[in-house]
Amino acid sequence: MKKFEAKTLEDAYAQATKEFGCSITELKFEIIQHPSSGILGLFAKPAIVVATRAKTDLSTKEANLKANIQDSRQTPPKEAQKAQEIKKSEEKPKKADSNEQIDDIANEQTVTSEDNHITLQSDEIVDNFFDKSQDSSDLDNYALQLQIENQLKDLISKSCFDIDIVEVDVIDKTAYIFMDGEDAALLIGKEGYRYNALAYLIYNWLQNKYGLYIKLEIAQFLASQQEMIQNYMEPVIEHVNKEGWGRTRTLDGVLVQIALEQLREEFPDKYVAIKRNQNGDKYIIINKFNKR
Repeated sequence: MKKFEAKTLEDAYAQATKEFGCSITELKFEIIQHPSSGILGLFAKPAIVVATRAKTDLSTKEANLKANIQDSRQTPPKEAQKAQEIKKSEEKPKKADSNEQIDDIANEQTVTSEDNHITLQSDEIVDNFFDKSQDSSDLDNYALQLQIENQLKDLISKSCFDIDIVEVDVIDKTAYIFMDGEDAALLIGKEGYRYNALAYLIYNWLQNKYGLYIKLEIAQFLASQQEMIQNYMEPVIEHVNKEGWGRTRTLDGVLVQIALEQLREEFPDKYVAIKRNQNGDKYIIINKFNKR
């Protein structure tokens, strides 16, 4: 009995047959974990199987073979009925071979059905996550919050992250989402790259299905980013107050949204918008509205 781990079940089966030096029909498999490609590169899982060499009763096969040989030696060559019996005894191994072929086909169908089940299961998760659009007004506020919260808990439970707190509040067409747990820092990722991916995923889901915007807070990450941007905006705001216009440096992910909100709140009578430079990086420009 040995455990094998690979990206797909087929690769795990191939490793097992190579390790044991036999065909796949001579092995018994127990699937410990189905593979998953995850969503946007998150929560991917490898296939894990345990393989065991199937035992064959060699003594029974040898006994049957010896009996067939003895019967063929005792059969008088001139008797037609006995000759037919010899012919039948010679055809028995061929039937056994056909049975082995049937077993091979059955095993291949079993593997195929397992792979199809994995594909269907993965497709069902994605299809259910991005279901048909549903206006948030169709549900009362508490029911909507509970529905989103349960779906997020289900998503997180399928990941490798230990997140035990998922709370959702819906206020003025915005879903305020709070997550925390032992692996909160891992879910945020280095420089917030996992946070940005998860926020992008959740925003597209909630905007498409319920017409909601989001505020995603994992531990205190969003609050710390808001404080950092606020400190950075002080010289930008000072320059705009003095010169009448200004722009920020290039910003990534959630930072550009935080900066946009703060600057629009600070300058409600000015044109504040996100722009892109030649490299595709985002920045914010603050200027006077054009008057015609």
